[in-house]
Amino acid sequence: MRPYQITIKPGKERSIRQRHPWIFSGAIHSATGQMPPGSCVNVQDTKGQFLARAYYNPKSSLAARIFSYSPEDNLDQALLKARIEAAWKRRQHLRKPDNTMQRIVASEADLLPGLIVDRYGDWVVFQILTLGMECVRDAIIRAIEEVLQPQGLIERSDEAVRVKEGLEPRKELIRGTLPEQGLEELEYGLKLRFDPWSGHKTGFYLDQRNNRKLLESYAKDREVLNCFSYTGGFSCAAGRGGASHVLSVDESRPALDHAEANWRANGLDPSRHETLRADVFAHLRQLRDEGRSFDLIVLDPPKFVSDKAQLDRACRGYKDLNLLAFQILRKGGYLATFSCSGLISRDLFQKVVFGAADDAGADVQILHHLSQAEDHPVLLSFPESLYLKGLFCQKL
Repeated sequence: MRPYQITIKPGKERSIRQRHPWIFSGAIHSATGQMPPGSCVNVQDTKGQFLARAYYNPKSSLAARIFSYSPEDNLDQALLKARIEAAWKRRQHLRKPDNTMQRIVASEADLLPGLIVDRYGDWVVFQILTLGMECVRDAIIRAIEEVLQPQGLIERSDEAVRVKEGLEPRKELIRGTLPEQGLEELEYGLKLRFDPWSGHKTGFYLDQRNNRKLLESYAKDREVLNCFSYTGGFSCAAGRGGASHVLSVDESRPALDHAEANWRANGLDPSRHETLRADVFAHLRQLRDEGRSFDLIVLDPPKFVSDKAQLDRACRGYKDLNLLAFQILRKGGYLATFSCSGLISRDLFQKVVFGAADDAGADVQILHHLSQAEDHPVLLSFPESLYLKGLFCQKL
């Protein structure tokens, strides 16, 4: 049977030839009629020349995602298993007795657009974010089980982005019995407990691993404020680094309960850690108005922007957040500030933080440019895979 096809408008094929994996609906000239949504297609130019293999979803503005540049490839069990196995081999050196958590598949960056696979010890948690991957869900599960052989397997396909693909959210315990207290794994020897069933994303933010280690080296004898603290990864790193006191602020009481348990599990003095359930923006204003100040502040907010129409509003949010932090940061103190919004470029984020420092009347040095850990690689032809931007600054 002749394969389904989409034809790209003249002049729109350049990014495909440069191996960028996204094709928006506006770039498509025509598509084979009566094609089931999620189908694998040949991508061709108007001269009929083959460009790539992709899966196609006419319901989404991001209509096709490329998974191969060979006309022979299909998104099937064999390809999925080979790609997952290759991704795991690239990361095996990261799995050590004191580091038991890794991202195994990072979507487009591992040539499997729409699929996330994280490994937590003997457990694996995966997310299917697109219709094309949804169509091969059974093959994905078989491939994960064959390659990674987990004792426990959880699907956390409950991200809001699935709505844009015409998909319902789904959570499922596929294999194993999840411990009532959640999972506890190691990051540079730190014991960290989290909930892969009800927690954010797949349960934990693996991308901040190296940034938590850096923060630990600056924490000795410092009073630390950890905003959007979640389960307290940065808090515990600061505590192990010798922080005199850490205040963890988050809107989720269950997350803060995990933060307290993690602090205790690492043998840290409970009197040096305080948790507070609060809106971070409101609490920062309260701290400023009360004249409180800190030696080290962490700002690791959730994603503020998911489409370009929200960009200006998101920049204002980041600026307000960083302005408040600079206002309560002591002279000589450090600010670790992040954006995980893919639409916020590194340059734009630095400009926003500069604007906040300027409004605060503060002279600020950048000591480190921060990014995601190495198991969240950046595909050179897909700059959007560099989503986590961070600055480690000192206020003069």
